Amino acid sequence: MYSKTVQGDLPTTELARWRLKTEDGRQTWHYLKTDEEVAAWPQSVADKYHLGLPTDLPILPTPGTPLDAARNGLSFFSKLQLSEGQWACEYGGPMFLLPATMIAYFVTNSEIPEEWRIEIQRYLAARAHPEDGGWGLHIEGESTVFGTALNYVVLRIVGMSPDHPVCIRARKTLHSLGGALQSPLWGKVMLSLMGCYRWEGVNPIPPELWLLPNWVPFHPWRWWVHNRQVFLAMSYLYSLKKARPVDDITIALRKELYVESYDSIDFSLHRNTVAPKDIYHPHTKALDALNEILAVWGKWICPSKLQEIARNHVYKLIKLEDENSDYCCLGPVNNPLNFVARYFTEGESHAVNMHRETIKDFLWMKNEGMLANGTDGVQCWDTSFLIQGVIECGFGEDPQYRDMLIKALQFLDTQQIREEPKEKDFSYRQQRKGAWPFSKRAQGYTVCDTTAEGLKSVLLLQDVPGMPKLVSDERLQDSVEVLLTMQNANGGFASYELIRAGPWLESLNAAEVFGRIMVEYPYPECSTATIMGLQQFVKTYPNHPRRTRIENVVGRTVQYIKKAQEPDGSWYGSWGICFTYATMFATEALKSTGETYENSPTMRKAVEFLLSKQRDDGGWGESYKSCETGIYTEHKETQVVNTAWAVIALMNAGYKERGPIERGIKLIMRRQQPNGEWLQEAIEGVFNKSCMISYPNYKFTFTIKALGIYARIFGNEVC
Repeated sequence: MYSKTVQGDLPTTELARWRLKTEDGRQTWHYLKTDEEVAAWPQSVADKYHLGLPTDLPILPTPGTPLDAARNGLSFFSKLQLSEGQWACEYGGPMFLLPATMIAYFVTNSEIPEEWRIEIQRYLAARAHPEDGGWGLHIEGESTVFGTALNYVVLRIVGMSPDHPVCIRARKTLHSLGGALQSPLWGKVMLSLMGCYRWEGVNPIPPELWLLPNWVPFHPWRWWVHNRQVFLAMSYLYSLKKARPVDDITIALRKELYVESYDSIDFSLHRNTVAPKDIYHPHTKALDALNEILAVWGKWICPSKLQEIARNHVYKLIKLEDENSDYCCLGPVNNPLNFVARYFTEGESHAVNMHRETIKDFLWMKNEGMLANGTDGVQCWDTSFLIQGVIECGFGEDPQYRDMLIKALQFLDTQQIREEPKEKDFSYRQQRKGAWPFSKRAQGYTVCDTTAEGLKSVLLLQDVPGMPKLVSDERLQDSVEVLLTMQNANGGFASYELIRAGPWLESLNAAEVFGRIMVEYPYPECSTATIMGLQQFVKTYPNHPRRTRIENVVGRTVQYIKKAQEPDGSWYGSWGICFTYATMFATEALKSTGETYENSPTMRKAVEFLLSKQRDDGGWGESYKSCETGIYTEHKETQVVNTAWAVIALMNAGYKERGPIERGIKLIMRRQQPNGEWLQEAIEGVFNKSCMISYPNYKFTFTIKALGIYARIFGNEVC
């Protein structure tokens, strides 16, 4: 069943036995334990690629033109399309997600399969910091208490001996940072659930906050949805103050995680004890004062009956989150927390079993082992970008891509959300009928830019002669209606919902490791995607009654985007790294309303910024440090994805000087491998300023798009 080969002295499973299954958009990895199963379910090219196994795809003719390179890229990438029409990928990077899932399994006494145990050990060993053996907030970050304590715990849960060299190095680093006592809030909560920390050492997360009138300016319903859903479950668990019963592993971890003797620690004195290396957003005086008030409230003032009412209210919201997402939940933090909340309250139940199952939606296998993705996938998002890249190349009517494009259209057809959530207003949910989610329909969350990119892609494809019309006019209009509800007062668009409170609420940011997490913000990326989708709708239906309103929305959005430009001509990117990413989107929005390098000071500043960052090799390379600091920071290596974004932005701007753009295109072509692929380079994405996340399909979708736009504007040749 398991291979005898090892990584160091760690065993590995046989990678040839892993299969990726897709079922109505749901993507899960399965390990085949018998030869009969292996024979009945052959490994696909996509399986092999994601596992780092040889794909045996052919060497292609050396591309002589940009469109040749685009065809080679599509020749490779098309082989990775799944049977339902989407593209899958690793969506890893954050190093607190695997702990959230495995701690939930541990606390709920769920069986962790042996193949998971083996591959999780391999992954964490592979991703340990090469210098000190710890783990950071994300895979490219420095070691922190948050990352090191929780991933050390995972290694012990899945069976690694404390005397293993990986554990010894990690423990040494953890102790040098001050031990688990220095964990930030989220780490303290997870360790408390395990019985490896005490609830009195956790800053208050009272469920009574949810009983406040909705008009209260800091009511949780006003928070950004990811933060809101995490703290919803945390507040319930904090009020219960339950933990897994103490056993041998708990006793051992209490000794291993701390510099001090566990029994000697007065945890109540350490609610604000956090390692300096962990802190991205320090506590404000307002937050510290509120925490002290809430601590007194919870211990001495709040009636037990009121706590019970608050818990019941919050528990109803937890159940609605489960039911409205088919137990997948918004993401891989609130899913495990809801899982534990349901287990502590109901014991073994249908809900608990559903959570055990949906945790699998977040687990991903690769050559390094098993990790946890940042969502249950990026299916709709990446599929939309692939479609747009093909159209930009002028390949929409090419017979060799027809089947691929029809399958992609079929996938988007099946994954559009077609009903509102249960008790939408009570659960503070955004309108969703007609939206496209980031991942799959069952997850059930509106995201404005994934809706817009899905809308745009469907409209583009259904406009191709001979392409089936799968998504009806009515459903396309539903998508438009969702988007029209999401414009904010300043003209910009946020991510999941309207902005419900101002940035002043960041003064109550209790997460410590993230920035801009308390409320929604307007984003140039989301704003551009939205108006591009709306404009494509008007182009397809020029006499539609919504045309005038859409034109007004577009005008207001463009004004927001112009105001959001940085003094150096760039735009700050909140979802990709970083200034090159957002500048690509912003210039597309300006282009759509007729602004060019020739007639727009805004466009000229953007071009000047981009040209100032081009490297001698013709490319661009931006470090994730840009996201953390808000200052453009060079990566040590040129990055093909940053280069694609930059040349697309220059072409969006109507910059007519061919030379700099051609140099970027030539770098993209040089980086392409003989089989058509581009190799993985640095991490591409970000959220909440401090945490990086992988978008490995960008090296295909945006490179192909850049090649296509170049060929259309400058001709299909390079000097």
